[in-house]
Amino acid sequence: MPRTVRRITVGTVMLGTIAAGTLPATAVQAMPTTPATDREITFTVDGTTTYGTLHIPAHRRGQKMPAVLLLPGSGPTDRNGDQPPALTPHTLAKLAGALAHDGVVSLRFDKYGTGRTGLGAYAGRPETLDHPAFVRQAATAYRLLAGQPEVNRRAVRLIGHSEGALTALRVAVAAEPRTAGVGLLQPLAKRFLDVLAQQLHDQLAAAVAAGQMSRQEQLTLGRAVDRAVADFRAHRPPDTSAMPPALADLFRALDGPSRRYVETIDAIDPVAVAYQLPRRTPVLLTCGTIDPQVPCHMTTPLAVALERAHTRGPGRIVLSGVAHGLTDPANPDVLAPATLDALGRFMRYGAR
Repeated sequence: MPRTVRRITVGTVMLGTIAAGTLPATAVQAMPTTPATDREITFTVDGTTTYGTLHIPAHRRGQKMPAVLLLPGSGPTDRNGDQPPALTPHTLAKLAGALAHDGVVSLRFDKYGTGRTGLGAYAGRPETLDHPAFVRQAATAYRLLAGQPEVNRRAVRLIGHSEGALTALRVAVAAEPRTAGVGLLQPLAKRFLDVLAQQLHDQLAAAVAAGQMSRQEQLTLGRAVDRAVADFRAHRPPDTSAMPPALADLFRALDGPSRRYVETIDAIDPVAVAYQLPRRTPVLLTCGTIDPQVPCHMTTPLAVALERAHTRGPGRIVLSGVAHGLTDPANPDVLAPATLDALGRFMRYGAR
């Protein structure tokens, strides 16, 4: 989501002769025999090698486990959900850890422009990188995950955070094998530039409420924002003449090498994509009550579309006291309990 302002580690279970002898035979058989591990994986799509981490929880030898492909938010967000060095919330790494605790395999990867993957084949022509390229990258990762020997290919799900939720939706429409569920965590719930404009309008309103600008200034800047969005959609350079420097710089940056990406992602309405999901697909949609980037009211049209598309639960879950990064600001180092509860409900729903 555009920002307008700036393992469990499971050791090998050691069963000595005394310990094993004190347990029923069925309990010994249920003990994990293969320790948890992180496996570095690579795959190639559109001439670029993508690098990722496959986390395998502790499990019985030969066991087939459910799995999740984790997709990050906007900007240069890497496989862990970070934009180093400044922003390191570890959002996807935390999700992978929570899933592993429940015996779920996960795959997360460095998308284009991040981590070891970098721009790859697009390095000399970043202006040609578009949103469909990210969808192809994610779809390839999904098929790779489904083919892992430890994975139950009938129980592979997609979970996307923020902008990654739109990518998850698009992959799920034609996923092979069919996805066992789609998790949309604090998702891009409207067209990209509509979300950006709403965030800017909300910030202007907050500035007026705080006495930092006049109502007339708010109206003037609000019209300038709407005009810049209209320019983008008409394939014109955005008019930034009536904007203060920081706001003008934002729109000029969108008009730079990433313009094709912005135009192609803005052309997608998440609500329209939701109607294309296979019937009875289990879906989780979350919103946080203290998330200014994706306030809950912004997700309502998407939630309605998912219901009308005859998807299954758990549906939309409102996370009380949870911010955009899926945490409670009072304890930002861990996922909020409400987030973990919603994640658990989603993974249990329709489990096969």
